[in-house]
Amino acid sequence: MARYVRVDNLTRGTPLATRCRVASSLRDRTLGLLGTRGLDEGAGLLIQRSPSIHMFFMRYPIDAVFVDAQSEVVRTVAALRPWRVVLWARGARDCLELPTGSIARSGTQPGDRLGVMPTSDR
Repeated sequence: MARYVRVDNLTRGTPLATRCRVASSLRDRTLGLLGTRGLDEGAGLLIQRSPSIHMFFMRYPIDAVFVDAQSEVVRTVAALRPWRVVLWARGARDCLELPTGSIARSGTQPGDRLGVMPTSDR
């Protein structure tokens, strides 16, 4: 069963995802958003232990936020298009995949601290 969290930019006081699925298993991390048609506003995918991502076979662009073990943003990539790769975000442990425009709307940038809180959604 999928686990969901809420992710907020604590530095800016802005939400990043109100319903974010957590991908922690090898299978969930490998599949990621493949096969989906898009991300609704407020949705996201938190890929644990993933300092790099690929967009092979994806159908739509996303925003990607890479964070370290202390939930500090180390890199952002806005509007990452299909068939692109982020090989390695230096210092990153996890990757937060969001709808395009989420980085700009929240003002998220490297150095910001994120808060990840469990939700009652399943």
